[in-house]
Amino acid sequence: MTTGKPVNLLDLNRKAMEDYFVSLGAKPFHGRNVLKWIHKHGVTDFDQMTDLSKKLRASLHMEAEVRLPKIVLEQPSLDGTVKWVMELANGQRIETVYLPDGNRNTVCVSSQVGCALNCSFCATARQGFNRNLTVGEIIGQVWHATRRMGKAPTNVVMMGMGEPLANFEPVVDAMDLMQDDLAYLLSKYRVTISTSGIVPNLYRLRKVSDVSLAVSLHAPDNELRNELVPINRKYPLEELIPACREFVRDDKRRKVTWEYVMLDGVNDSIAQARALIRLLEGTPSKINLIPFNPFPGTDYRTSPPERIEAFRQKLMRAGIMAMLRKTRGDDIDAACGQLVGKVQDRSGRTAVSRHQRQQQGLFS
Repeated sequence: MTTGKPVNLLDLNRKAMEDYFVSLGAKPFHGRNVLKWIHKHGVTDFDQMTDLSKKLRASLHMEAEVRLPKIVLEQPSLDGTVKWVMELANGQRIETVYLPDGNRNTVCVSSQVGCALNCSFCATARQGFNRNLTVGEIIGQVWHATRRMGKAPTNVVMMGMGEPLANFEPVVDAMDLMQDDLAYLLSKYRVTISTSGIVPNLYRLRKVSDVSLAVSLHAPDNELRNELVPINRKYPLEELIPACREFVRDDKRRKVTWEYVMLDGVNDSIAQARALIRLLEGTPSKINLIPFNPFPGTDYRTSPPERIEAFRQKLMRAGIMAMLRKTRGDDIDAACGQLVGKVQDRSGRTAVSRHQRQQQGLFS
């Protein structure tokens, strides 16, 4: 008889898996073997884990499970992008995007059901916030992508639904699994966490995880960024920029990737390009200029191509690497800022209140 709710082995990184198997009376190497079965080989049936004893497999059947998110919809794009809608407990849904590009294939992973940051140009923000994802719900997206596409991703970006640094421990453990040689074997340069700027957790992350950093910037000054990215009111640019600079300080190969969505008449002037150059002086940087991807109910429009190019050239002449991000998957609403899950439980309750954002410590 089971001693309680089964342990979802998908929630355990290598150290936690070793500790769990020791608690069952087994050896740490049994935990490593099971980690490899699940993530490298895609095996979730304990009976197929043939290097485990029958007794240990019987214990796992009673005490544990491998519980994955359920794919309920797969949408291929004309450009090769694929979006999956995955259902979690209580009918909540998240979205995950696969982006092929030659020999590079990237999985864009969600970290929360909805998002509490309320960025004004993002469709996900309109859905409100329900809860953080577990480790298993995060890494389960990578597991499914690997099985669906027949190969492990070359890159994972924590840029889907939610603010990763507001779900700190599960995101860190999931990124550990992404880099583990018994799982997905991704290098620290190929796992990227994208944040809107929760400064204390940036400093925490630097101490416990070695990944690449992308920051949703979108404005060169506090006044405009307060409007576009409201978390800036709590952690303004004079706190954010030094934290980012510190994050990449000890690695000369690393740059901070700044995400900058191009909004017509809002943040795309040459004067704002000059302000951006001044803001980033002394910070190893590259900038992704992102054409705004419209969604129902928004008043924003994307900047004209010629204005985006003029903005880019101004940055380049100042010695800042600036790239125009190609819009991918917009025909299936899988482009940047368009991801929309189902931020409800089966009772129909939706979490949209400022109170819940305050509970996460995101707003004072």
